[in-house]
Amino acid sequence: MKYFISLITGVLFFLQSHAQMQGRVIDAQTGEVLPGVTIQLLCCKNGCHTDAQGRFTLPANCKCAEDSIQASFIGYRARKVAIQKQSPFIVALTPATASLNELIVTSSRDRQNRTDAPVAISTISPQEIRDTKATSLEQLLNKVSGVYMVDLGNEQHTMAIRQPIGYKSLFLYMEDGIPIRTTGDFNHNALIEINMAALRNVEVIRGPASSLYGSEAVGGAVNFITAAPSLQPFAKVQAEISDRGYKRTDFSASNTFNKVGISMGGYYADQRNGYMDHSDFHKLAFTLRADYQVSEHTKWINAATLVNYYTDQVGGLDSAHFFRKDYRNFQTFSYRKVNAFRYRSTLEHTWNSSDRTTATFFFRNNSIGQNPFYALKNLSDPLKATGEINDDSFSSYGLILQHRKQFSWRNASLIAGISADYSPANYFAEFIDVTKNAQGYYTGYTKTDSALTDYHVGLLNTAAYAQFDMELMQGLKLVAAVRYDRMDYDFDNHLTPSAFTGAPDERNHFNAFTPKLGLTYDFGRTRGMYANYSVGFAPPNISELYRGVKVPVLKQATYRNYEAGGWFSFANDKGYVDVSVYEMKGTNEIISVKLDDGSYENRNTGRTTHRGIEWNVRYSPLRSIWLRVSGQYAEHFFNEFVEKGTVYDGNQMSGAPKVIANSEITWKPAFFKGFRLAGEWQHVSRYYMDPQNTQYYKGYDLFNFRTGYSWRNIDCWVNCRNAADAIYATTAEKTTYSTTYRPGPKRTFNVGVAYTFRGKKQ
Repeated sequence: MKYFISLITGVLFFLQSHAQMQGRVIDAQTGEVLPGVTIQLLCCKNGCHTDAQGRFTLPANCKCAEDSIQASFIGYRARKVAIQKQSPFIVALTPATASLNELIVTSSRDRQNRTDAPVAISTISPQEIRDTKATSLEQLLNKVSGVYMVDLGNEQHTMAIRQPIGYKSLFLYMEDGIPIRTTGDFNHNALIEINMAALRNVEVIRGPASSLYGSEAVGGAVNFITAAPSLQPFAKVQAEISDRGYKRTDFSASNTFNKVGISMGGYYADQRNGYMDHSDFHKLAFTLRADYQVSEHTKWINAATLVNYYTDQVGGLDSAHFFRKDYRNFQTFSYRKVNAFRYRSTLEHTWNSSDRTTATFFFRNNSIGQNPFYALKNLSDPLKATGEINDDSFSSYGLILQHRKQFSWRNASLIAGISADYSPANYFAEFIDVTKNAQGYYTGYTKTDSALTDYHVGLLNTAAYAQFDMELMQGLKLVAAVRYDRMDYDFDNHLTPSAFTGAPDERNHFNAFTPKLGLTYDFGRTRGMYANYSVGFAPPNISELYRGVKVPVLKQATYRNYEAGGWFSFANDKGYVDVSVYEMKGTNEIISVKLDDGSYENRNTGRTTHRGIEWNVRYSPLRSIWLRVSGQYAEHFFNEFVEKGTVYDGNQMSGAPKVIANSEITWKPAFFKGFRLAGEWQHVSRYYMDPQNTQYYKGYDLFNFRTGYSWRNIDCWVNCRNAADAIYATTAEKTTYSTTYRPGPKRTFNVGVAYTFRGKKQ
């Protein structure tokens, strides 16, 4: 009898399980699965949420007159779909075009609502990346309010976020929350090492983020988030060409095989015979990622990125050449080459609904070799000069452990973690004799047996951090964070110490305690405000501390930031407004001072002030038209700075435009589905070219246009940069004896085509 009962029970269980309907929810643009989506049966109150693999199961005991569900998720348009007979069926959600509230990860190192973060943070969405068809990252990042990424040609760049245009380690660049370079060996061209073809989206924090990420997260932190594997087979190839000698091919592929998802993507770019001579470059970037869903609660992610890059270096022009539009390069042999490899392995485990642990191991290997134009120094003989060839390399071995605890009391949560990063680094520079012609062009060089610099540094960065948040009352949320960092530099000079070859062997260390305190208040109906106080710090880089100095004298820079902001959405999802106001006080800020011979020297300034207002407005007056207005008004000035007896107190810092704005209008007509047309205006106001405030650069205005058409699996586009063919400089600097301008690109047309294959799960 008992066997008969068991058989009946088994048959009933089998019928019950097959009566249940299963489905999965994915992002309509990227194909990635979406965990945490709310699934609601429209005919009754039953519902559920998708699991870590985007799965949901519909109960079988609800007899619905209307066989439909509604899927809703933060940052996406809610979608009503009919229940399909095949199981599992797939529901694709489309991201909201201008959603104020979306999920972000950078502000807390974990997923949270944008409106819960008391910081100025912006997201560049997958749709913006697809529509822009950027050939370099500044074409994307300059859409963000308060951000000015300076184009130095061939993906070379520097940055200005709540800071003047400069070359210092005040910005943290990350890939999936991990710095792409080690602390203490910053390079302002670090974003050369990003693979644009592997990006899903980008998050930008403006202001100090040192309480979670440590050193260099002062002016801002930029987190490049790579695309996860798609649920269904996906492949894409695209090619584009410009009328200025630029060619590029992108490729990507992705799929999930049971519990294993694999994605890959990369591109090869090549520039020949551009608008300036000696300005060729090529770059190969490739990323491979594999996600293994070990179980419902455990996920293992592995990702590796390889970048190989070479470019001719283009220096600045004097005023005579610049304004005559004579773009011949003064240097005919300078170059920069980068070889970078990054690997990370992350294990995520969800213990229960309240506890989640992540452990990440990472490895980096990086080398930057160059014959830099900025190291050229003129001699008394007008036909002679000197220079150098150098190589800066490091390897990194790092570990980050983090745990998140959710409490039922006042919806509180605690995130705590520790990290360690050991990065042995080497620097070698050799002296070269340089020849010039009568017109002032550097025509060639000869290597010598003289070594300028040869050292090894053992860099060790250890840290512990914690962030706690809770609801003080209905709508009011408190966020408090703190981090302690210690950086140890073990310096070994392989040469005889001198004011030229470097400091003697020694050990230095820097430590910092960086807190953050913030409040957010939700007025309801997607209206709110926030305020925060945060501290950021930046220790000297190894090249600043040891190279070409007899005794290290630089101190670490500290910044105290006071900030407030607010946001509100327009009715009927027509858009939103996001505004922030800040004042940041810097102490011992490290700046580059350009010397009369054209070289640079690093110095502590004393005290500085940075203050401003940033705004971001997105509005849709019609269903087919979107407006975006982003910008900032800022002031950057010295409170206390003396250089060679000259007092600069009260002077504006050089390279600090007060107004930087970027606006765009996009038209996607309903009657011509797949077509898009966009116009963009970039404005940079005038700024002083020297700390003495004796001369200013007038700034510039650029107009860019983009159009494209998508039909089925084909996408084609035409982009026009600098449509008015304006003559402008991306940087302008003045010393006692010279003024240099870095010319921006002339009017450039890019034409491209892409083909996308999307398969279906069987």
